Amino acid sequence: MLNASPLARSTSSRRQSALLLLGACAIVTMIDSAAVVDAQDCKEMRKINIGVSVTPPNVVHTTPFVAQALGLFAKRCIEANIIQFEGSGSPAAKAAIAQGMAITNLSDIAVGRGVKAQQFWGVVPRLSPVYAVGANIKTAADLKGKKLSAAGGGVGGFQWRMGREVLRTAGLSPDDVQFVAQGTAGRVPGIVGGQVDAVSLHPEDFHLAVQKNPAIHALVDLAKLLPNFVYIAYGAQSAWIARDRALLRDTAAAMIEANRIMYRDKDKVIPIMVEATNRPKEAVEFAWEVLTRNCVWGVNEGFNPERTTWTVDYDASFGDLDAAHKPTFEQVVNMSLATEAVEAAGGRVTIGNCTE
Repeated sequence: MLNASPLARSTSSRRQSALLLLGACAIVTMIDSAAVVDAQDCKEMRKINIGVSVTPPNVVHTTPFVAQALGLFAKRCIEANIIQFEGSGSPAAKAAIAQGMAITNLSDIAVGRGVKAQQFWGVVPRLSPVYAVGANIKTAADLKGKKLSAAGGGVGGFQWRMGREVLRTAGLSPDDVQFVAQGTAGRVPGIVGGQVDAVSLHPEDFHLAVQKNPAIHALVDLAKLLPNFVYIAYGAQSAWIARDRALLRDTAAAMIEANRIMYRDKDKVIPIMVEATNRPKEAVEFAWEVLTRNCVWGVNEGFNPERTTWTVDYDASFGDLDAAHKPTFEQVVNMSLATEAVEAAGGRVTIGNCTE
């Protein structure tokens, strides 16, 4: 059972501001991990807030939910709150990581723009969505003059950036279309109901959208369009990494173990994913097949220096980063911490073709 749990108040005015944002834009959930597994003899439980970028989460975002439900945090003496944001680019998500209130998705753009934080585990190294469109869209050129989703972050958010890339393939720019701000829960209703003509959808949502409107189709598989794009990497404030490296290492180790179980034991994880996402079981199973087949979830560090460097260069090419002051791989990624987490999870593994 998922229960709402408010974040503790802070006496710092900066932290109070971050908490107000979290209260307005995030849903905090906690699972009684003691009920699902016997934790080791812990002198005390270490508390941490773990962000996911969508509310409700998609299947691709369910790693911390699986780790929580299977007691993988508890056995490492960790008490985790899972926070659901309206996009990783939302003000709440940005404040949470900058103020050290939570670990959540951290982009190279944020690091390059001066956020004092680093990625320390690549939970979802590869893109999973498709760019879904209505019946009247046959090519990217047909998007001219149409309404595209900018759910979960507006201009500069993930939806906006993926739309911009699809437009670029046809020589178009964001000025040639209308981007429509939405809550992340509005992505499927928006494309099904015609409020938007195009939107990036995760596998289960694409599956559900097509069921409701068979004319909806995938214009582009984003993983094929941007095969080197770094998708989701957990990051933490640099001061937090210096202060409590062990907690971050053990938190990542628990989620690495969860990802490995997600590949290996479908029957164990599907019910957890169904509850976390509030999607039908058959849609969740469809997504699981796509995600595991394409090695979307990280099973080790989740990082590849070449892909991180490519992503930084890509973002700089659009002006999202200052080309003269691009962050290096070492500035973006704390690889030593990621390696420590893998070792704490039992060392590197290969699952099928999945090595990252």
